[in-house]
Amino acid sequence: MKGFSQKFKDFPDYIIKITKEIWEDRGVGTLHDYYHPDIVVRSPMGIQRGNAAVMASTMATINEFPDRELFGDDVIWSDDPEYGLLSSHRLITRATHTRDGQFGAATGKPWTIRVIADCAAKENTIYDEWLIRDYGGMVRQMGMDPRQFTQNMIDIEGGPQVAPRPFTPDQDIDGGYNSKGNDNVWGRRYADTLQQIMDLDFHCIPKDYDRAVLCEYAGGKTVLSHDSVTEFWLGLRSSFPDATFKIHHQIGMDGDMLPPRASIRWSLDGTHSGWGTFGKPTGAPVHVMGMCHAEYGPFVNADGPQDASIRRECALYDEIAIWKQILMHQ
Repeated sequence: MKGFSQKFKDFPDYIIKITKEIWEDRGVGTLHDYYHPDIVVRSPMGIQRGNAAVMASTMATINEFPDRELFGDDVIWSDDPEYGLLSSHRLITRATHTRDGQFGAATGKPWTIRVIADCAAKENTIYDEWLIRDYGGMVRQMGMDPRQFTQNMIDIEGGPQVAPRPFTPDQDIDGGYNSKGNDNVWGRRYADTLQQIMDLDFHCIPKDYDRAVLCEYAGGKTVLSHDSVTEFWLGLRSSFPDATFKIHHQIGMDGDMLPPRASIRWSLDGTHSGWGTFGKPTGAPVHVMGMCHAEYGPFVNADGPQDASIRRECALYDEIAIWKQILMHQ
């Protein structure tokens, strides 16, 4: 890797090792080495600019969850001659809510959630980032209802007129990475599946997904097979029936001793105008930031493609950020 330290054998190794060094090994100061001073970090809850903001939020997280561990589950990545490398890093992270902090008074309860982080890197430095943590799954495991937790958050922040807004496209800042990913067949195939789902063609699910598909979904859900896949995607889509779906980045790859796989970063923009995962319609304008990973395998359905189907899927959005947009509108 041109410009990267020789202590890393490849790009996935770089991503996994610096993640552990910074957040788990308490090397917060190494953010000066690995993160650009003006990095832009977007999450569904908001946008940060600059390494100082990243360091402050990192210390707050370590303080509240001192035993937090981050396990690299996969790194799906692409290379662009102009913009450098982009990693879509899927993690399993676990911790105990040991101290008071952003998530309220310490509950002493353990949690395990999924995270996906898209990081753009050049010359040994992360310079642009998109990040989704499954906060809905986290608060549930700490014994709280996501909607009520979000309402309490808004109240603590001073009410809907002054509470910080979740991320919406009008807040975005150009962090320098403007590639759309790569043109690998697995990325195209997964993008086509998601587009069909968002176009309400849910019949594609038994065609494109293996009957034994195992999925990790927002809300801390681990589910199996076609009915569960349909329930997840239909529940989201029916909450925002007029929303526009857009794919912002897609990667397909095979190799690295792993199955063919794909990563998609996407969004939905519309109004909370239907019954679904987010309950009674309110008419609130909502932006959903989403990230998904899929793995393909050789087993197929009789009515599906004859070469492969989705065997694993991880699909994340932040329920808390969505509830915050809904509740602040009310």
